Amino acid sequence: MEYVKKLSKENFDEFIKNGNVFVDFYADWCGPCKRMSPVLDELAKEYDGKVAFGKLNVDEEQGISDKYDIQSIPNMKLFSSGKVKGEFVGARTKDKLKKEIDSLL
Repeated sequence: MEYVKKLSKENFDEFIKNGNVFVDFYADWCGPCKRMSPVLDELAKEYDGKVAFGKLNVDEEQGISDKYDIQSIPNMKLFSSGKVKGEFVGARTKDKLKKEIDSLL
């Protein structure tokens, strides 16, 4: 089962519009982004049913990354019903990210 959904302009707005949604804005060439990938996979499994997880390649979807003012990556945002509830810039440990997410839920 895929816990982290690949996002694009075709499905982004629909994906973030309901409930709590965590989006990882990343690029394939970004080392810290690559380190975050397994952390996000684990968190997506742990939060299954509570928070939906998705990832958006900023190189492929420049319009969306511009809309959300993505200046540095990894940049992760927690949305609640389509609105940004929290932002996390830079690589983090799983425990630190989990505490930050929990504080916003």
